[in-house]
Amino acid sequence: MDTPRVSRATAGRSPAGGLANDAAAGTAGEPTLTDLLLRIARQDQEAFAAFYAQTSRRVYGLARRVLIDPELSEDATQEVYLQVWNSAGRFDPAAGSPMAWLMTLAHRRAVDKVRSEQSSTDREARYGAATQTIDHDDVVDTVTQRLEAETVVKCLDTLTDTQQESVRLAYYGGLTYREVAEKLGVAVPTIKSRIRDGLLRLKACLGVS
Repeated sequence: MDTPRVSRATAGRSPAGGLANDAAAGTAGEPTLTDLLLRIARQDQEAFAAFYAQTSRRVYGLARRVLIDPELSEDATQEVYLQVWNSAGRFDPAAGSPMAWLMTLAHRRAVDKVRSEQSSTDREARYGAATQTIDHDDVVDTVTQRLEAETVVKCLDTLTDTQQESVRLAYYGGLTYREVAEKLGVAVPTIKSRIRDGLLRLKACLGVS
């Protein structure tokens, strides 16, 4: 039997009056969460839908507290219920309540997702640092090759303070445009403009054609 689909649009929401615990679910002849899990273990899709409707708000709420991001929280919620569908037969009523079991699954899934996201971010940062090349302007290459350091320093003093700071960070500090922008708290296009104008002034001062 196919795995039931969990809609992203309904993640974190349950019908009004959704049941919060197993005892309440057993009132008025309705099946308890334990009953529903036993039926889910037999691949009962109606039981799965009822279980989801009664518990998803709690699961999404926990995921949101851990992950903050709504989309990641929805993803985590879907993954939890996929795990419920695949492992309902492992639930042991003697070990605790269905909600305790479910929230343990939800918390583990949310924490795993945090670690996964952080690992992905770290990998991207390492890759970027290893492959990113600094966009050195030909003017600067010519300056460093043909002119004495004293002359360069003298011409740097002809730049505005913001131009000088940007040029120093980019070409003498080894930072990328984005890193310079983050360090100075301004937009990347602004940094590029400052550096371009600064290099033009250096070119005129140094007589580089």
